[in-house]
Formats: sequence, C-alpha cells, structure tokens
Amino acid sequence: MKLSHFGFELPEELLAEHPVENRDESRLMVLNRKEQTIEHKQFKDLIDYFQEDDVMILNNTKVFPARLFGNKEKTGARIEVFLLRELNQDQRLWDVLVDPARKIRIGNKLYFGEDETLVAEVIDNTTSRGRTLRFLYDGSYDEFRRKLTELGQTPLPKYIKRDVEPEDEERYQTIFAKNEGAVAAPTAGLHFSKHLLKRLEIKGVNFAEITLHVGLGTFNPVEVEDLSKHKMDSEEAIINKQATAIINEGLATKRRICAVGTTAMRAVESAVSSSGTLNEYDGWTNKFIFPPYDFSIANCMITNFHTPKSTLLMMVSAFAGHDFTKRAYEEAVKEKYRFYTYGDAMLII
Repeated sequence: MKLSHFGFELPEELLAEHPVENRDESRLMVLNRKEQTIEHKQFKDLIDYFQEDDVMILNNTKVFPARLFGNKEKTGARIEVFLLRELNQDQRLWDVLVDPARKIRIGNKLYFGEDETLVAEVIDNTTSRGRTLRFLYDGSYDEFRRKLTELGQTPLPKYIKRDVEPEDEERYQTIFAKNEGAVAAPTAGLHFSKHLLKRLEIKGVNFAEITLHVGLGTFNPVEVEDLSKHKMDSEEAIINKQATAIINEGLATKRRICAVGTTAMRAVESAVSSSGTLNEYDGWTNKFIFPPYDFSIANCMITNFHTPKSTLLMMVSAFAGHDFTKRAYEEAVKEKYRFYTYGDAMLII
C-alpha cells in the first residue's frame, strides 16, 4: 500500500468544531466485515452488538492542559508552547513544540502568566519534535505541576479554529480518564456516557482498562509514499495484570473483543505473546499498523472518522479491508457524517 491510496476529498464543513450535545447521541456507522454491509445508527445503539462476557478495551489516559502561551524576553513576542513530553522531573525538562518556531533560539527565555512567575529557558533546538525547555520555578514539583495546569489550556487540535470554551475542559476527556499524560484525547472513547457504560455493564460486558498516552506521533503527517519507511513517534503504554487477564479470558472463550479506538488497538498489538495472547506491558511503542496486517487480539473496533492520508485511516483500512473502508468513507461523506476529534463514530465488527 502507498500513501496515495489513502487520499480522498473531505469537505471542510464535515470537520466537527463542537461535540454533539449528548455524548452517546453522535451517529454510528456499523461495518460488518463478514457481510460487507453498512448500517446507520446512533452511538447508544452500540449495546445491541454486544453480549454477556464480551470485552471492551478502554484507554483510560487523561489529557493534560498542554498548550501554554508565553512572551519572549526583550521583544515580548507572543509564543505558543505545546508540551509534548516530560524528560526529567528533577530538572523540569520538557520536549515542546513552539510557534512561531523561527523566533526561538537556544538561550531565549520565555515568561508565562500575568505575574510571569513561570519562566522557561530554551536549552536545545535540535530535537526532531521541536525544542527542549528547562522550566525555572522555585516551588516544589507538585507546585510546579499545579502551575502548569493553571496556566495551560485544553490542547484542542489545530483544525478547530475557535477559542477553547469551558465545555471543552470536560468534553475533551473521556468519562473514564484517570492517568494523566496525553496531549490529545483518545477520541473513540469520547462517545461513551455514564448511562451507556452502566447499561453495557448490566448486560455483562467486561471492561479492560489500559493506558496509552496519546502523543503527537498519532497525528504526524506521513510524508513518504512508501509506508514502510514512515516512523511513528513513540508513545507510552501500560497494560496491567488485571486488563491482561480479562482480555485473555475473552480470547480463550472466543468472545467479541472490542478495541475502543486506534490507541487501544495499537497498545494491545504492541504486547502480543508468541502464542497470540496478550502480555502485560509497561514501556513505549512506536508500532505503525497499515495494510496488510494480521490482528492478534481485538476482533472488533470502535473509531472516529479520520482525515485523508492519516496513520489512523491506515489502521482502520488494515482492520476493515481497504476497499470496504474506502466505500464506507465515500458513504460517510455523502451522508454528511462528522469527521475527526468531535465527530461521529464507526463500529467495525
């Protein structure tokens, strides 16, 4: 498969700027791989496709307010800083993206907050991801993290042109978000309401919570025609003993095992044992899944509608089949499904 196989015309008005009023009332396109059929439902109808002892794999990562706005020393120029990854807790070192990047050099100082109590110094600008900053802050580490949270904004994707609104703080997190560390939400999980989770639980569906801290690697554009030459940025993944047991029991009893999102899918596919079961995992993964690919763990997937030529679309194509995915996306555009972060969902069975 080549990069050009994943291009399609996506009208700009289909990019969802706001979430729907109720999480579980977004639209749901259901793809049946065996029958090659497409159905149009509401997300809460998802429950009809699951039975007792089926398994849902949820990514419980929590988004932190990763977007900061500061001013450059001397010139006072406004600089956007996007926190990517903490490198060293004691030294307060972070990998960041800066915008506009051309104005930032090693040794520059940036000031944050009206009282400018948070200062950062640029100590490296050679990383593939942008810059390395050292934050200069007198308080304890906990106080420093509280300051980052206080000054930071919800890191909505760049395609959303509006300002961050109060509702984004809640709606850009899944209701099962627990472990802070993502710079973007695992968007398939955004459709679950407390009510729907409770109904699934009453029906006997088992939930396996794993963590994959979504980084910008998920969204980095693919710039090579030969997909085998694309390198994913690493993301941290944790699969504990309890989740492993739930998923392996589902595999042993041939249940429906549903990865909620491409992030959950990538995490479990990074921890497959030689016998095709799931191992516990605590580390980093840069796994890039594109067609053709044999999936070992999940036999079902929930995902949003993705943008052309994205690594997310490539994974969906690998799971649903390239031609079937193409047909589904043509239908989604025709039926005006909402795309991307705050958009509608797809269930592939």
